[in-house]
Amino acid sequence: MSGLRYGWTTGACATAATTAAYTALLTGDFPDPVEITLPKDKRPSFALAREALGDGWAMAAIVKDAGDDPDVTHGALITAAIRPGAPGSGVTFQAGPGVGTVTKPGLPLPVGEPAINPVPRRMMTEHVAEVAARHGGTGDVIVEISVEGGEDLARKTWNPRLGILGGLSILGTTGVVVPYSCSAWIDSIRRGIDVARAAGHTHVAACTGSTSEQVATALYGLPDDALLDMGDFAGAVLKYLRRHPIPHLTIVGGIGKLSKLADGHLDLHSARSQVNPALLAVLALEAGATPALAAQVESANTALHALRLCQDADIALGDLIATRARTSALNVLTGSPVSVDVVVIDRSGTIVGRASG
Repeated sequence: MSGLRYGWTTGACATAATTAAYTALLTGDFPDPVEITLPKDKRPSFALAREALGDGWAMAAIVKDAGDDPDVTHGALITAAIRPGAPGSGVTFQAGPGVGTVTKPGLPLPVGEPAINPVPRRMMTEHVAEVAARHGGTGDVIVEISVEGGEDLARKTWNPRLGILGGLSILGTTGVVVPYSCSAWIDSIRRGIDVARAAGHTHVAACTGSTSEQVATALYGLPDDALLDMGDFAGAVLKYLRRHPIPHLTIVGGIGKLSKLADGHLDLHSARSQVNPALLAVLALEAGATPALAAQVESANTALHALRLCQDADIALGDLIATRARTSALNVLTGSPVSVDVVVIDRSGTIVGRASG
């Protein structure tokens, strides 16, 4: 990964544009460049591409720089338009042109909400509060985020299939785009296994992301060098462990990705594998679901939506997904002395399914 240039998420760009626009609304002047604080204490500065100030409104726009990552939104113009909200209303978000709206359940936002994810919302809200405290504002504002050409860009993503209509999602959990190529990521997985073996670890956890890594740490107390940043590359972990075994592997991941592993997919990226609703319906039937519930599961928008439907009926879909995912992993590991546990979580990190040998 050395030599690759990091970039900034759409959430970071929207936060910077919001900060600049609200500052101008209160003071009459746009900070340019505008500095923001990201999670993990990074403090990048962003140059403004556009700015405008009128009676009771302000607008600032930033061109997204994704660094060396092949990001569909690289070069997109992200705009925040700010106007006062009702007293006591806090920060209200609206989807402007090019930002999608959630139309189906199963996503981390309610139906009808702008597709501005929770962490970017929190970042913008925190920066609005800081600007208000610095310049005597109330912090009651309406924030409208737009992405120029976002509706066309969204057709290159899975947003339409997920029921996010009208544009892109505003994303990012750290604000930073880390430019991993597939080969670099897979190489880092292999090196992680090598390091764990050299340290004498008998238990490693392969995690799909930061939340699953936190769950693995809380469950098992594993040291950092026993945590494998698997991401979407389940096959890379399993195939390398087949040749270089460690006695005990725990796979921890979100229900969407692990339902793909349960279906036999080893590359869990959304561009290369999809959740199979028909499989989830079959698993629900195996767990005692009625045919009517199984039909609802098969038409669910996401694996998380299917899980919620089953939880309401006291059907342990998460455990069955974990069991199937464990079987898929063991099939790859055939002949290698590696035992496998699987832990399935939801977006909040709550364990919703487990399987162990």
